Formats: sequence, C-alpha cells, structure tokens
Amino acid sequence: MSRFANLADKPKSAAQTVRVALATPEPLEPITTAGSAQPPSSRVGRKAIAAYFSPEMSTAMHVCARKHGLSLQALMAEAFDDVLRKYGESPIGF
Repeated sequence: MSRFANLADKPKSAAQTVRVALATPEPLEPITTAGSAQPPSSRVGRKAIAAYFSPEMSTAMHVCARKHGLSLQALMAEAFDDVLRKYGESPIGF
C-alpha cells in the first residue's frame, strides 16, 4: 500500500472556494484561501528542483543521509555541488 493512498480522499486543490451566504439577494462572492499563507522561512528565497528516480535510488539516498546524520536536502545539495565541480562550474553550496 502506498503511503499516499489516503490522499485520494482529500480535496484536489488547496485553493478551495468558499461562498458566503448573504441575507440580501446579491450574488455570492467567492473567497479564495490560496496565497494567503506565507511559505515557511526555510523555503523563502529558494526554488524546488524535482526529479523521479527508482525506488532503490530513493531508499539508498535516504539511508545514506540518515547514516551520515544529514537531511536528504543537504545530501542532494552536496551531490549537486559535486556535479557542478565535475563539469567545471563553481559550487553554489547549501
């Protein structure tokens, strides 16, 4: 069973529209909740990079990170810096 199996029961969109009922016969105004919350401070000024790998690669990366007391993000940043060095680019760092 997938660890995301119960997400199928959740709403498809985080930006759900809420309608407010008024006592007057005016049209209902939608109120959206998307964009009102600020991202966590750990994500401010950062951009996501996503890729798909085999389950074996995912497990190996998670095990390696845990074995060395690192987060997966820190381990991936180290790997990206190594790739940049390999191709003659300056490493950016975490």
